[in-house]
Amino acid sequence: MALTKCLRDHKVASDTPGRIATAHGFRSSFRDWASENGYARDLAERALAHTIRNATEAAYHRTDLLDQRREMMLAWEKWVLNKQ
Repeated sequence: MALTKCLRDHKVASDTPGRIATAHGFRSSFRDWASENGYARDLAERALAHTIRNATEAAYHRTDLLDQRREMMLAWEKWVLNKQ
């Protein structure tokens, strides 16, 4: 919500004329980047804090994938800051 508030307060324009940018757009950009760069779907979804809806799958998927998420987020940081 902090990012959404910041975007609204600063009236950051969306790519849709007449609209304000949303945090969802940033999340969508990350998700596309992760897919295009070969990161596993589960890893990207965990980074976005998405839950596993299938109860059976969720029961067996107990890891937080923290080390892998850290590596991915550092790569995302480099991409966002254009430091590749």
